[in-house]
Amino acid sequence: MSWLDHMPKRTLGLRAKRALDVVVSATGLTLLGPVCLGATGLVWWKHGWPPFFRQTRPGLDGAPFELVKLRTMSNERGPDGALLPDAERLTPLGQFLRSSSLDELPELWNVLIGEMSLVGPRPLLMQYLERYDARQARRHEMPPGITGWAQVNGRNAIGWDEKFELDVWYVDHQSLWLDARILIMTASTVLLRTGISAEGDATMPVFMGSQREERGQA
Repeated sequence: MSWLDHMPKRTLGLRAKRALDVVVSATGLTLLGPVCLGATGLVWWKHGWPPFFRQTRPGLDGAPFELVKLRTMSNERGPDGALLPDAERLTPLGQFLRSSSLDELPELWNVLIGEMSLVGPRPLLMQYLERYDARQARRHEMPPGITGWAQVNGRNAIGWDEKFELDVWYVDHQSLWLDARILIMTASTVLLRTGISAEGDATMPVFMGSQREERGQA
């Protein structure tokens, strides 16, 4: 069952969005299958088993689903047995996968089966749900995306408050033409490899609520 089945109003625009998701994700999985297979083999060789990173994330209306990505970090642990900080576990291969967005390729499967869309607010962590204010929570009124308006307007180089404002703007202005524009802009962002990380972090600081950001895994 796809996200479209859960939308209160199945408008023509949302049906067109879902049709675009199916066509592009199916084509992408077919054409980029060898690339994904090769990248998976490299991750297995460099990072060990499993080559995939799986984590429960909130989807449409906050409903949980399992996100699948290629692993970009090792499982190195300190003397106390705890995982080392993200920046210390992010490998050169992982940095390349992130900068090229190849680590996102398995998410095309999430799109194909209807858990995600090509374009939408990025799915973050389940524990963030209770930290959003009413406006920020509106980002879950649309299905999560592989890319989004925030990703082509700063990605991880902007703060949480600005990122969430961009997400809500997208929810209020979503259209097939906007989605097409974001996909084109995403291609440029990937080629230029901009906004991959927040300053001083491997990805983004943990969201603790507005104006209460702390560093850690995001």
